[in-house]
Amino acid sequence: MSPNLSGAEFRKSSLSGGDDNCVEIATNLPGLVAVRDSKDPSGPALAFTPTQWRAFVGRVRTGAFDA
Repeated sequence: MSPNLSGAEFRKSSLSGGDDNCVEIATNLPGLVAVRDSKDPSGPALAFTPTQWRAFVGRVRTGAFDA
């Protein structure tokens, strides 16, 4: 079952520099962080628990996904 994202307030990262090639996140939904492609706002979105999102962001910050 897909979560209801109708009340999601998506925002771009302040580090995106106004570029359209980025992701947007919504953190205003209880128990949910939603992520979508800024170029396709009506397309699919990913949903994470806040714990999962913090773990992902933490790994990005440490360079865990660098090639």
